[in-house]
Amino acid sequence: QLQASGGGLVQPGGTLRLTCAASGFTMRDYTISWFRRAPGKEREWVSTIRHGGSTTHYTTSVKGRFTISRDNAKNTAYLQMNNLKPEDTAIYYCARGRPILSAIANEAIYYDWGQGTLVTVSS
Repeated sequence: QLQASGGGLVQPGGTLRLTCAASGFTMRDYTISWFRRAPGKEREWVSTIRHGGSTTHYTTSVKGRFTISRDNAKNTAYLQMNNLKPEDTAIYYCARGRPILSAIANEAIYYDWGQGTLVTVSS
């Protein structure tokens, strides 16, 4: 089971850290990804940290601003979001799976999802 938290209202240029807490399994054995669904849009892939190591991947629009990480001791993953923009407003979901590299953005591959946490970037 995954539980996402940490969303909220923040001004443009602000920061938030999202947390994805895992229970019932060992997070380091799985790839963890963050997806988001903006108002009126389909859910899109944001970032991934691969199983078995710390290799990370990001969608182009968040590169240099977002950082995904994992604390194996706490069985928790994080998404640090800096320099937030209004277009980052969305519900953010964490998910676990074992996708091959070419499929990390394919949400159908993931078999366990957190409930989502709302991020609103507005002045």
